[in-house]
Amino acid sequence: MILTLLAFAGLAVWFYLVVFHGGFWRLTERDADFAPRGAPAPVGVAVTAIIPARDEADVIGQCLSSLLAQQFCGRLDIVLVDDQSTDGTPETAKACAAIHGDTGRLTVLTTDGPASGWTGKLAAMQRGFDHVLGLSKVPDFVLFCDADIAFGPAALERLAAGAVARKTVLASLMVKLRCESRAERCFVPAFVFFFQMLYPFARVNDPKSPTAAAAGGVMLVRPEALARAGGLKAIRGALIDDCALGALMKRQGPIWLGLTDAVHSLRPYPGLKDIERMVTRSAYAQLNYSPLRLFGAVLGMIVVYLAPPLIALFGEASARDAALVACLLMAQAYMPSLRFYNLSRAYALALPLIAACYTWFTLESARQHMLGRGGAWKGRYQAPASGQDFEP
Repeated sequence: MILTLLAFAGLAVWFYLVVFHGGFWRLTERDADFAPRGAPAPVGVAVTAIIPARDEADVIGQCLSSLLAQQFCGRLDIVLVDDQSTDGTPETAKACAAIHGDTGRLTVLTTDGPASGWTGKLAAMQRGFDHVLGLSKVPDFVLFCDADIAFGPAALERLAAGAVARKTVLASLMVKLRCESRAERCFVPAFVFFFQMLYPFARVNDPKSPTAAAAGGVMLVRPEALARAGGLKAIRGALIDDCALGALMKRQGPIWLGLTDAVHSLRPYPGLKDIERMVTRSAYAQLNYSPLRLFGAVLGMIVVYLAPPLIALFGEASARDAALVACLLMAQAYMPSLRFYNLSRAYALALPLIAACYTWFTLESARQHMLGRGGAWKGRYQAPASGQDFEP
């Protein structure tokens, strides 16, 4: 009886997800469709890119080169905010600009690290934003972008044209993550799949929906709207800073979030431990550090991902058919994510096991938080605990 109830619960959830949950699995929200057909090019539009960077010497040259090579009909300047790097990140950035003959377009700022209550990335972003607001002429847009991504030559023009045409206060792109190692092929498409399940992009982009999110790699923001919202100080302690910024900006006007294959991540995740570190940094923060939500998330993962294949294989006859249909819906929903990363459909068979690993990562994230080591990133422990910030 219990297995039958579990089987039909899993089937009901997957039927809802596939039919009624914003079509998240279709991957239809793409940057190629962001600018309406016939929208004018963003001629004369001024953009300042703000790049927070901490020990990014190995990738910052590729990132800056891709920005300096943009086929952009407006004006693009770059502000690199160095967050106490020890590997020569600012020197590498300056050398890259010199090679391109564009030293005048690059400004390098430094910080003394985050103040109490701030995460390092948001503190660096605010440092750059304060600099932009102090310019004699504030740009039309600020482009917050990570140091470990590379832009295709037309990416910014397409994004800016869409932002102008749709009058968005925030337009964000989920960059195409690396998917080369065995660990990346197993876990990266699932990461994108789970993210879109949490934040269906069509609902994010619907002004009538309360769903709000963003992807931190590429976020094109209207500076006057961000200033009106109180700046980044309003979300200064957020570990999941991009989604916090999405929620903040949606209260100011339309936002948009979509996939792109024109901007690529340079960050490799060669092994399982690397994926685990990426997820555990913020997984418990996603649950608002709530043990009750943690219990609900684990229970949900069991019902939705683990129970259907186990019941389909080993359950009693009355439950097997419902569990099998749930498995088929699960696999079908995952197919577009696999196609986006040019992977075999056979990876869909591994989704329950992959989900089990993500469940373990979430439990490990909670454990690290309880030990005072949550939010680990390059020598800092940034997750709040008992009202205190953790610094090594």
